[in-house]
Amino acid sequence: MLLFLFAMMCVTPVFGAQYRAALVADMDTGRVLYQENAKELNYPASLTKIMTLYLTFDALEHGRLSLDDYLIVSQSAANAEPVKLGLSAGSKIRVEDAIKAVAVYSANDVARVLAENLKGGQEESFADLMTRVAREIGLTDTNFENSSGLPNDDHLSTARDIALLSMAVYKHFPQYWHFFGIKSWTYNGKTYTNGNRLLTSFNGCDGMKTGYTKKSKYSLVATAHRDNTHLMSVVLGAENKDVRANIAAQMLNRGFSMLNSGASPISKQTTVPPISQPTPPVKQPVATTFASAYNAATTAAVPQYQPQVISASKTGTGVQFGAFSSENAANNQVANVKNKLGVNAIVEPTGTGLYRVRVYGLTDASANQLKSNASANGIDSYVFH
Repeated sequence: MLLFLFAMMCVTPVFGAQYRAALVADMDTGRVLYQENAKELNYPASLTKIMTLYLTFDALEHGRLSLDDYLIVSQSAANAEPVKLGLSAGSKIRVEDAIKAVAVYSANDVARVLAENLKGGQEESFADLMTRVAREIGLTDTNFENSSGLPNDDHLSTARDIALLSMAVYKHFPQYWHFFGIKSWTYNGKTYTNGNRLLTSFNGCDGMKTGYTKKSKYSLVATAHRDNTHLMSVVLGAENKDVRANIAAQMLNRGFSMLNSGASPISKQTTVPPISQPTPPVKQPVATTFASAYNAATTAAVPQYQPQVISASKTGTGVQFGAFSSENAANNQVANVKNKLGVNAIVEPTGTGLYRVRVYGLTDASANQLKSNASANGIDSYVFH
């Protein structure tokens, strides 16, 4: 018997030394059942894309996008590092396909396409928006520098914050939740398989997202629904894909077991090497407990934010969206531009009986991007100086 026990000890992995943080929580109540190093800073890698998709769903919900709209691929997006679809500059991708490319395949080029199309052609501006919305929904230790999670020492989060963000998606946009459970997706004749292996191996798994960079190692948010319970596990910094999947499954099983037995929540803190950046560059605590942060993330109103702001000054480069014989028709075009492009155009009488719809105060690059976005949305326009 002693030999048997010794053998079992030798083959049973000590998982605690093979990941940086883990957490399992009830998605419907926000109750954390088990957490380990949940507030330790980590590089979130492609778990970042949960926020990119959160803001995409917000744009869909408020009419700034539709699933059948087409997005323009910039040269910057085409140059994104792998993993990527390999889209060429100037090409287009439908919004629904873009969502699937990010949720299923974690395509970095498509994450950048979404960011640039949603925020005036500038991924940096989109990243600022990501961080601001993170604060609004209770993420106290998260800072985003890009839309994909590609390496950046200031791009940071925690297991706690990732859990809150994932719950916010689940609560605010349930109509789009199914995208995270797609097992495979075919685009242009090629089939892409979801890296979340629990979707096919764990009973009840219905999402959500994988992540990896050399610095972050392997991470996973996995969700599972059994009977009337919906749980989420977060694993950050696992040594490899097997550890990532095994720990996520263990966390979920532990959570279901704890709920069934009525066990008390467990919180652990173990020693893990600090990452190179000791604190996020932007830190504005807004919620001191997970429960209050959960309330902010899931029951408060979906964060509202203003789209690209266009200068009212009639200087610089501009874009015209047509000239109309009636002021009413011009105002209708203003509403159309606002709804589809998220920018505030003005009606300008020409003195010849026509009313033109214009925006001013743009750079050449942003004007050309706006023109491309307009074309993708079926709006004729031209750039003027």
